[in-house]
Parts: sequence; C-alpha cells; structure tokens
Amino acid sequence: MSNYTKSTNFATKDALASGNPLKIVKGTEIDTEFNNIATAIATKADLASPTFTGTPSLPTGTTAVTQSFGTSSTTLATTAFVQAALAALHPVGSIYINATNSTNPGTLLGFGTWTAFGAGRVLVGFNASNTLFDTAEETGGSADAITVSHTHTATTTITDPGHIHSINAYQAGYDVPNDRVAGDAWNTAVTYNTNSATTGITASTSVASSGSSGTNANYQPYITVYIWKRTA
Repeated sequence: MSNYTKSTNFATKDALASGNPLKIVKGTEIDTEFNNIATAIATKADLASPTFTGTPSLPTGTTAVTQSFGTSSTTLATTAFVQAALAALHPVGSIYINATNSTNPGTLLGFGTWTAFGAGRVLVGFNASNTLFDTAEETGGSADAITVSHTHTATTTITDPGHIHSINAYQAGYDVPNDRVAGDAWNTAVTYNTNSATTGITASTSVASSGSSGTNANYQPYITVYIWKRTA
C-alpha cells in the first residue's frame, strides 16, 4: 500500500505577490494531486468489510474488534479472541499433559491457575458401573502386589497292611507213637509263619513356595509425563 504525498504546496502560493506567475494554480498541478490521491486510495482497503490479499498484518499496537467465540469464518481474530478460545478449550478441571516441559501451563498458555496433578498415578476413565471408578478423582490401587492369606493342604497315605514270613522245616516222627526206641524215625516237612508285622516306614510331605516379592510389582508398563490440572 502507498500513502498520498502532496506534490504542490498550495498554501505557499497565497504569500506570493500578485502578478507572480507561481501564484497561479495550474490545472496540471491539480491533476497531479488528484492522480496521487487516486493512486493512494486504490491501494487502501475499505473500512467496511475489507478483503485482504497477500499476507496481511496489523500494525503494532492496533486494536481490533474481538469476534464472538465460536465464529468460524475468514474474519480477523484478535489476540483476545485467540486467548478466549484457548481458555474455552481448557475449562476449570481440564488436564494438561506435557512430555518434556515442566513449566506451569499458566505461564505457557497465559491463563488460569494450574496445579501439578496425579503424581505417580495413571489416569483411568470414569465408569459409573464400577464402584472403583464411579467418582471423579477417586484413587485406589497399590504399588505392591498383595496376595490373599492362604494355605495349601497336602495328604500323604502309606498303605502297609502288615505281612508275615514263612519258614520251611522238617519234623521228626516215629512209626510207634511216643516210642523213640522201638519205632522207626521219619521226617515230615512243615511250614512255620512268623508273627505279622509292619515296616515302620514314615513319610513327610512339604509344599514348595513359588513366586517372588510383590514390592513394586503391581505396575503396568508406563511412561512418565508432566500432568497439570486447571483449578481456576
């Protein structure tokens, strides 16, 4: 855009003496001025609903009318409009997450009061049908795995009904009973059994433990980030 620059100083002509040819306003001078004005005007935008081309920018310190939030058009947006839009996207209670920058969002975004949130905890979605997750900001869980107290029962059975041992032997006899002198001796095979007895075997049973310490064993795969909550 170009600005109008006056080519002829008409006021100086008033001070010239009568009869000075320079005192006369010439048509060419007037024509030059009108051309300069027309050129400048042609490069200016209209005050009412102007349409810009190229890369328009507002001069430093310029104050424009802030549009209504939610406007979706090609109208220019002021910093106030942009700031209001950002604030509307982050109402009180909003969560802001940054993977590397620990700066308070109040400084980064330029609005709101923010406090660090959820230190050492993961975020879980609200679930009205589960009493563990049916209240906003409800906490729970443990870093350490907790095993319910329990015992194992083992039974060992030894079956030994008892047994006997047999002994084979020969028993002497006589043809004439009770007459060891006159009778002829003979031998009869007989079997003797010992008394019944058990082995006396004893057995013990132990249940081996398994697993490892539950300290810090309840964590799911995770990654650490900075989490902030807007409180005002």
